[in-house]
Amino acid sequence: MRAVVQRVNGARVVVEGETVGEIVGEGLCVLVGVTHDDTPEKAERLARKLWSLRVLEGEKSCSDTGAPLLVVSQFTLYGDARKGRRPTWNAAAPGPVAEPLVDEVCARLRALGAHVETGRFGAKMQVSLVNDGPFTVLLEV
Repeated sequence: MRAVVQRVNGARVVVEGETVGEIVGEGLCVLVGVTHDDTPEKAERLARKLWSLRVLEGEKSCSDTGAPLLVVSQFTLYGDARKGRRPTWNAAAPGPVAEPLVDEVCARLRALGAHVETGRFGAKMQVSLVNDGPFTVLLEV
């Protein structure tokens, strides 16, 4: 699993003009990509890492402050554009594999006590955010 984590001061996801997920104030916007060999155990590891990652103001984590997370599935994190001009998506897991694992990340975060908002899997989403810092980090589990 691969995640792009951005420290934000507010973020939201809109699908067909409707806000489907939103966090207000300090938190994390997390774009999650799934590849073929990912497992529920990896989803659990990613959730624990996200919950305890000390990237908020004052080197705090979401677990320290109760900051919310906006989790958005993004298969394009496994795009490969090394050859030619058009990326390939061969490394990205198909929807029936990826969706339950993204849901598992969210479920594990919630079980840890996190407030989690989400996008809508497979939908054309508009994600807007205020990157605070800017601060962006790539995680891989």
